[in-house]
Amino acid sequence: MKPIRRQEGFTLLELILVLLLIGLILGFSTFIVLGTTLPSARFSATARDLSTTIREARSLARVSGDKQTVIIDLDTGSYGIEGRKTRVIPGDTVILVRDPFAGDIRNGQYRIVVHASGAPESGIIVLQSGKKTASIQTDPIVGSVTIKP
Repeated sequence: MKPIRRQEGFTLLELILVLLLIGLILGFSTFIVLGTTLPSARFSATARDLSTTIREARSLARVSGDKQTVIIDLDTGSYGIEGRKTRVIPGDTVILVRDPFAGDIRNGQYRIVVHASGAPESGIIVLQSGKKTASIQTDPIVGSVTIKP
């Protein structure tokens, strides 16, 4: 009688199940990673976009020779250059302005006036979302706009 030879290896069903489990684990881990990094990325993008709006107003003021005004509506959470398209701040982001003359401003409209020379009149704009904080500062002499985490 011939001895029965046992074949070694995995069956196709076992390989498919292992690949399915690996795919589920990767899917859940990707969902968890994106769930925690997306709000942070959105916060950073908002800070960059607001500083870019101030820089754009500075460029427009220098080119046109007229002053430009950036309006930050703290009640509705929107901002933009006066007479142009406004942008919305994400709902989980709190914004306040530390004005050197008026103190902390938390509601109403705050206006950043950029003169034809390119010098902006503004305080420090503070964005907060969860544990993240970013400050947007303008230099009234040089006109530069910086973001500090």
